[in-house]
Amino acid sequence: MIPCGDARGERVEFVFRRADGLPRRQDPPAAAPRPITRREERGSWNLAQTAVVVCDTWDLHHCLNAVRRIEEFAPRIDALVAAARARGATIIHAPSDCMPAYADHPARRRAEAVPRPADLPADCGLWCSRLPQEADAVYPVDQSDGGEDDDPAEHVTWAESLRARGRNPGMPWKTQSVLVAIDPDRDYVSDRGDEVLAILRSRGIRHVLLTGVHTNMCVLGRPFGIRRLLAAGFDVALVRDLTDSMYNPRAWPFVDHFTGHDLVVAYVEQHLCPTVTSDALVGGAALRSSFDRRPAGQPLAGPAAAADPRRFTTHWSRVDLPLVDWRTATAGVHDDCRGPAWYRSAIVVPKTAATGLVLELPGGPPAAAPPRGWWNGAPLEFARADGGVWRGVVPDAAVVADEANLLVVRLEHSAAFPAWREAAWLRGRGTAVELRGGWQLRLGDDPAWTNIPLPAKFGAAADIVFDMPTRGSGTSTRRPTGSTSTRSPPTRSRSRGRS
Repeated sequence: MIPCGDARGERVEFVFRRADGLPRRQDPPAAAPRPITRREERGSWNLAQTAVVVCDTWDLHHCLNAVRRIEEFAPRIDALVAAARARGATIIHAPSDCMPAYADHPARRRAEAVPRPADLPADCGLWCSRLPQEADAVYPVDQSDGGEDDDPAEHVTWAESLRARGRNPGMPWKTQSVLVAIDPDRDYVSDRGDEVLAILRSRGIRHVLLTGVHTNMCVLGRPFGIRRLLAAGFDVALVRDLTDSMYNPRAWPFVDHFTGHDLVVAYVEQHLCPTVTSDALVGGAALRSSFDRRPAGQPLAGPAAAADPRRFTTHWSRVDLPLVDWRTATAGVHDDCRGPAWYRSAIVVPKTAATGLVLELPGGPPAAAPPRGWWNGAPLEFARADGGVWRGVVPDAAVVADEANLLVVRLEHSAAFPAWREAAWLRGRGTAVELRGGWQLRLGDDPAWTNIPLPAKFGAAADIVFDMPTRGSGTSTRRPTGSTSTRSPPTRSRSRGRS
């Protein structure tokens, strides 16, 4: 076995791919789809200084189509980790929520036995919804419905079959898929950010390959996912042919599942890290799903928001608040608004500020109708305060500490209150955050819009997330989540992979 961190380990050449062409916040809305361009660069990584993290490749899932896709590429993940392991790489299996099944497994005990360095980042055990380099990004898909793309009748049958097996249809996983073998003599099993970072440091790891599911949720956000590893200073690459996304074609941007997944991959390539394919380690060609019916080599284009004048009534669309005027905010789609308008964002609330929260909204003149609001689906109680501001008390029991929380606000616009023209504030004991920036807007009225069917950390788009400062650190305007780490991602070219 090659000693960990040994510079004499075998080097493997990868083709690192980056993307450009997805819209950014400062761009005017596109009237037509913009082509997404890719650029490739060859580089090599020393496998003795490389880890493979297998993220949430579970035995079962609540989405049947997700299970079908995972079972198709899981054998290739197994081949990837076997090839990487044989050439000196460190393998970490990270099936979240499944640690009880591995309590006595040597790979789990090995992970638990690794000493924890005293200088691990304080937030290394937390979900990460956003990094500073995503500050100007526009998220390319709507996953707030959970991303399930099953046939509805088939989904009901699948849920019944899970229940008959004694599984929770909403969270049926118990172990990692048996299609991905765990070497009891060399591998590690962990779903904890501090353990994974301790393993990587103890092994002298500089480079990490991420594979597994789902890219737009767990692969990005878990404590051992792309964002946290980048913030900790590692070179990271996503193995793009051995992953999948939770995207439902019935949601914006209304493309097929695989195009939606490709948009998520392009987002990763443009804003976070490069991608590679598994053939660099296992040979042959990159894996292409048999469920992907698109013509091979079909070009990818970014969403064209301005091309759909109905976008604020048929689905949630991003706007910046406060509104200057409706025409500017909606790129000419609406000159004004009369009637109900719904707005939503997500706020990461630190544990030190998770009680006694109050939302302050601009009140408008006395004739304006009172607002309504919901926090993770729980209603807020609003009352008028000095200066006409509406103050809504957030129920303590509804707050999820250290994770994104969904905030939904319903306003009744009228001639007396034509637009939301002042920023809202979320205030706690000794801290506050100005909610100025990206929100989502929808016009119409539907009580189902008060919540989403899954926790906000999974369903909220990265471009509507705010980060509340810890108690005692004062107030803040918008800043991207995940920016608490004192270490910055490396500025050297990750595709060169120097070791």
